[in-house]
Amino acid sequence: MNIDSMSEIAEIVDTLENRLGKVLTKLDDLGKNNEELKEELKRAVKVIANQSEAFEDLKKQYDTLKIANSLLGSDDNKRDTKLKINSLIREIDYCIAQLSD
Repeated sequence: MNIDSMSEIAEIVDTLENRLGKVLTKLDDLGKNNEELKEELKRAVKVIANQSEAFEDLKKQYDTLKIANSLLGSDDNKRDTKLKINSLIREIDYCIAQLSD
């Protein structure tokens, strides 16, 4: 081998080392970014779970208020009110029948 080809090989090796260093740095940065994204995803999952729980609680409260309004006889729920009252009367009649036996 002559000196020119040796210097070309050394230049190629230096270039490869430089590029490899950049690739390894990029890989490290991507690994860190991946970990940050995983943590952010965990936080988002917790937020969604909390919001889902809060939604379910609000839904239960809404249903309770809807029943209360129907028992109070609001105009919006007259049919529901009548059905609920009839259901309660049947339950009371059943209890009285059980006590009578």
